[in-house]
Amino acid sequence: MILSSAELLREQWIRAKYERKEFIHSEKQEPYSAGYREGFLWKRGRDNGQFLSRKFVLSEREGALKYFNKNDAKEPKAIMKIEHLNATFQPAKIGNPHGLQITYLKDNSTRNIFVYHEDGKEIVDWFNAIRAARFHYLQVAFPGASDVDLVPKLSRNYLKEGYMEKTGPKQTEGFKKRWFTMDDRRLMYFKDPLDAFARGEVFIGSKENSYKVLEGLPPATQGNHWQHGITIVTPDRKFLFACETEDDQLEWITTFQKVISRPMLPQEYAGGPGMQARPVRFHQRTGGMGRGIGVEQLLLLPSVQFQWGSSFPALG
Repeated sequence: MILSSAELLREQWIRAKYERKEFIHSEKQEPYSAGYREGFLWKRGRDNGQFLSRKFVLSEREGALKYFNKNDAKEPKAIMKIEHLNATFQPAKIGNPHGLQITYLKDNSTRNIFVYHEDGKEIVDWFNAIRAARFHYLQVAFPGASDVDLVPKLSRNYLKEGYMEKTGPKQTEGFKKRWFTMDDRRLMYFKDPLDAFARGEVFIGSKENSYKVLEGLPPATQGNHWQHGITIVTPDRKFLFACETEDDQLEWITTFQKVISRPMLPQEYAGGPGMQARPVRFHQRTGGMGRGIGVEQLLLLPSVQFQWGSSFPALG
């Protein structure tokens, strides 16, 4: 049975409190605030799709999460800056009860890494270590912000994911089935849910900036196999999508409406923390600092798991 992210976190919270007695004996708590973590995770290969054991190192001093293809390698295969790092549990997508999706920016594009560990505690510890590193980074980046402001920004779930059909900018090409991910104001599409990079993405602004979502497609539209259309209107062009079912259509429209109805913050015009500025069009692709944070503070915040996706506040 594959647990949901909420169930996995709840299970480890219960085990930490009642089985491992971490809330009573502080010496048993994982030292998330130590600023360093090293270990092995099963990582999905970008090209062959195989999961292989890889060494991961999280270092606050270097401000990065790194992984190595070989145990004795001196140079990392990838360096993921904590500033742009996000982690979210994806057990169903990855097909493992302890699956974790890690994203970061590479060459100004979102890069996905899919990992898991056989032990639920180990993957939750990595998740919380990433969140602790993010917390300490944000404390330094926004010294005037309270912990209450920072904690909801440590990581985020996607607002919605699923398949839709899309057509190109000329709207004369045939519709193609793609996997879509709505990450705050960034709508990305992939050929496969486990692709390392998005095939394209578009920034979704607010209604004050002339963005809107409409049910259906323009009358002359052709080539869509699915009949439940969605049109997103931006200052530059219209984006056409089609959903397989009416329920999918309603869910996507509701998600888009929530994003568009939210006023944009000043930093979103130039790309907020963790997000670079994007022109309003799809981009085709080719080819230890700060205050300590303990296990209770991170694991006793279930609301954070279910309220991600909001924009970064205007801090400091």
